[in-house]
Amino acid sequence: MLGWVITCHDDKAEELLSLLEKKHGLLPQCRAVNFWRGMSANMLSRMMCDALHATDSGDGVIFLTDHPGAAPYRVASLMSHKHPQCEVISGINETLLGKMISSRESMSSPVFRNQIVALGGPEVTSLWHQQQKNPPFVLLHDLYEY
Repeated sequence: MLGWVITCHDDKAEELLSLLEKKHGLLPQCRAVNFWRGMSANMLSRMMCDALHATDSGDGVIFLTDHPGAAPYRVASLMSHKHPQCEVISGINETLLGKMISSRESMSSPVFRNQIVALGGPEVTSLWHQQQKNPPFVLLHDLYEY
């Protein structure tokens, strides 16, 4: 089963998890990490690292964030490069997550990523989708042999 780490500004992450659990029951391998104003990126990173390890059963973890480019998204992006089968999604909401709950058990992390972005509309994106728009920087001297 894919783990979920819901990480948003203020208390939105806990609110989302609470609403989802009221409708769908207890969600195993799910954690909420709130990013409060004034919190350091280091503290956020530690909290998200704990949540990552608590939710990962070996099938992968999906970081679900509220705003692309904001601190929770950036920290999740850095963490995803170090852990296989991690995806970072931004622009999430309760309705979208409710539609994706059952998919956690049957989909791989890349398939899940593509499905949630397709269902979410233009405000939902992923780190992978953003990287496809902006390929990695390559130094020109790396392209030529001397």
